[in-house]
Order: sequence, then C-alpha cells, then structure tokens
Amino acid sequence: MSARLAEMTTLEATRAAEDGTIVVLPVGAFEQHGAALPMATDQIRAEALADAVAEALPGRVIIGPGVPVGVSPHHQAFAGTVSLRPALFAAVVREYVESLAAHGWRRFLVITGHGGNNSTLGTIAQDLLRDRPDIEFAWAPVTALAKDAVAEMELSAISGHSGEAETSQMLHVAPDLVRHDLLAPGTTTPDELDPFARLARSVSHPAVAVAYDRLSPTGVLGDPRRASAEHGRAIYAEATDRLVAFIKEWLDT
Repeated sequence: MSARLAEMTTLEATRAAEDGTIVVLPVGAFEQHGAALPMATDQIRAEALADAVAEALPGRVIIGPGVPVGVSPHHQAFAGTVSLRPALFAAVVREYVESLAAHGWRRFLVITGHGGNNSTLGTIAQDLLRDRPDIEFAWAPVTALAKDAVAEMELSAISGHSGEAETSQMLHVAPDLVRHDLLAPGTTTPDELDPFARLARSVSHPAVAVAYDRLSPTGVLGDPRRASAEHGRAIYAEATDRLVAFIKEWLDT
C-alpha cells in the first residue's frame, strides 16, 4: 500500500488511522531561488525527505497533503514569488491537522523546506497545545537536521538561500531542475551587504526583518558552484536518520 494518503482509498485511510500512524506533512514555499533553482525548491526538498522517512518506516508513517506556498514576503521583490500571510499559512496547516484528527490521527510531523515557515509553525504548535491537547505536533526544517553533513562542506562566509547546501540537495533529489549553466555566486562575504542587511544578520542585535534583495541582488547567499550531489546525498542521509530515530522513539512513548 502506498504511504501517500492521496493515493489511498478511504478504507485504507481508516486502517492507517487505526494503526496509529504518524502523519507527515511536507510544507515548502513558492519563491525565487536565484537563476539556477526553481520556485518550488523548498517543497521539492521537503517532499523528498518525507518520502525517505516513509520508505524507512513502512506502515508507521503516512504522507499527508503538502502546503506548497509558505510565508515568503522577504522574497517578494523577485518575480514569481507567491507568499501567504502567516495567519493564513497557520490556518491552512491547522485545518489539515484537525481534519485528519477527526478521523483518528493524533500525531503530526511537519517537514518544512523553508526556514521562513518556522516561526509560524511554532505558533501553530502553541495554539494546538492550548486548544487540542489530544494532538501531538512536531516540526523540523530539512537542512537543520543535517548539521554534521553541512559542516563538512566548504561554505562561503555568508551562505544560505540558494547557496551551497540547498543547491547540493537539489542536485541530489532533482538534478534535472537545476540550471547548471546558471550557477553563480551571490553574496558571499559581510562586506557585500548593505549596512541595514549587515545589522539584520548580526547576532548581537535584536532580530530585524530584511528583504532578500537587500541581502543579495540575485537572491543567492553563498556560492552554489561548490555544491555537489554527493553533499546533497549526505545531507539527506543524516536528516533521514535523525527523523527516523525521532519517530521511532515517538511511537514508543
């Protein structure tokens, strides 16, 4: 039987809920990723990790509907970007969770490929804790699960969006969607940032919201030419192992 809820019949879904499976919801973003990566990069990466986890835990995890548009106002200056307001993104995720909870599922894990969703996912978790104590809700960003693999890479002084790690993941999971001839460095050092953007990235100051066109005119942080499918494979192996270990312990509690 498929691990994807979308491919199940309602009878199969009933059995999956009765078996106490964990529902994994892959969420991403629809936003610029420089000249070389597609708008759906974050959703593609989240779904790839969801697939890997489901394959490692047959019968214990199902993949629910994804949320392909996230919270991306900081990328709005770049053509093609589509963003949801945090309240609307939160409402969509919560409606997914509560719809499935009505059929018996109690444990939900959101895998997010987009860091801009993190704060809203934290708000959802707090609201569910208050309103629906019968639901257990967790979330995890893809790249943050693979700190050791990322630490092995040669990163620029500034690296992040559409940079070495993210491009490596796409070279591993969807190489046909990478415009290899357009891979080019974006902002790679603090000296390239404008003063406000430099302030926004400083850990010694309060958090500051900044648009990505002030961080990089191309929307890229880092040098994606250093990316490789091998690095992407290592990132996914570590992220999968960490999530699988977490889910096994979760199911045993």
